[in-house]
Amino acid sequence: MKLSLQTFSSLVQNTAAAVQGAATQLVDLSVGSVLRAVLEANASLALWLQWLVLLVLNTTRAATSQGADLDTWMADFALVRLPASPAAGTVTFARYVATSAALVPVGALVKTADGTQTFTVVAATGEAAYVAAQNGYTMAPGTTSVSVPVQALVAGSAGNVQAGTVSLLASAIPGIDTVSNPAALSGGADAESDAAFRARFVNYINSRSQATRAAVGYAIASLRQGLSYAIAENVDAAGNARPGSFVVTVNDGTGAPSPALIGEVSAAVDAVRPLGSVYAVQPPQLANAAIALTLSVAAEANRSQVVAAVSAAIGGFVASLPIGAVLPLSRIAQLGYDASPAVLNVTGLAINGRAADLDPGPAGVVVATGITIS
Repeated sequence: MKLSLQTFSSLVQNTAAAVQGAATQLVDLSVGSVLRAVLEANASLALWLQWLVLLVLNTTRAATSQGADLDTWMADFALVRLPASPAAGTVTFARYVATSAALVPVGALVKTADGTQTFTVVAATGEAAYVAAQNGYTMAPGTTSVSVPVQALVAGSAGNVQAGTVSLLASAIPGIDTVSNPAALSGGADAESDAAFRARFVNYINSRSQATRAAVGYAIASLRQGLSYAIAENVDAAGNARPGSFVVTVNDGTGAPSPALIGEVSAAVDAVRPLGSVYAVQPPQLANAAIALTLSVAAEANRSQVVAAVSAAIGGFVASLPIGAVLPLSRIAQLGYDASPAVLNVTGLAINGRAADLDPGPAGVVVATGITIS
């Protein structure tokens, strides 16, 4: 039912017409009269009651409620807002003198050059340098550097930083002199927005009691923020045709989701998969992209700033590509032009030495290993 709203003026006019219609003689409703003041006071009360009605309607409907009110509404369906996700990636600790062993402990903190973002070293049992007994990553004598996984201390999109921005040791580590991130740290996402929460609720309703692609997708998307996935049907993990089998490729923005995340996704898929089907969950296949281009820049422009802006734009675009998405060569040129009005021409475009698009395949994801701008 559509609610018919009235303004202050229409309320005064309608009540004045009702009063005059009930009177046997002309009444004084001029500005300043007692009866006019009474009618305007009643109109003010009616406006307040109308606002209360609108407030109740807004907070009792998912389409219009916001924030905590939307959370309360969704709680009736046992749905909760997805929390913020921390950015993650790899940093490299290095030293100038490698005559003795050194240890990078789990929990060590590093920061960006401006000190705004802090990252902590996390344990990764699959890394060759990780020693569980020492709870850290070892550097043997003669070894000058070691690459370790890190995670943002504070969850959110602010933790997504470009390559080369992490350069500060938050606390001294014996035997370690420098730290850097050769690749961007990504995967950070803010808490689920109201619009995304509503969209996920629609998927929740549409996927009830259905062992479908939508149901599998909803189960994956509900695990955490920042996950992307691709579902291939009637194939096995090796890509061979196999009726009744499907493969889920999942990525958390880093290109290398942890075994723990793969296990979470597998459990979520198992809860909604069709009876009798066979499935596999796998990380994406990385398609490394060494991007090269040449810029012609206006003479009055600050070339280093222009190059930094173009590099950040290209790196951000590549990091946002979903699983199976092609990296178009022409898109790189467009990003170069859009990054700064000082860019006059973009030439010499190449990806991995070839002037062609990079197709990672249906289960692959493109990762920028280097952006060379000359």
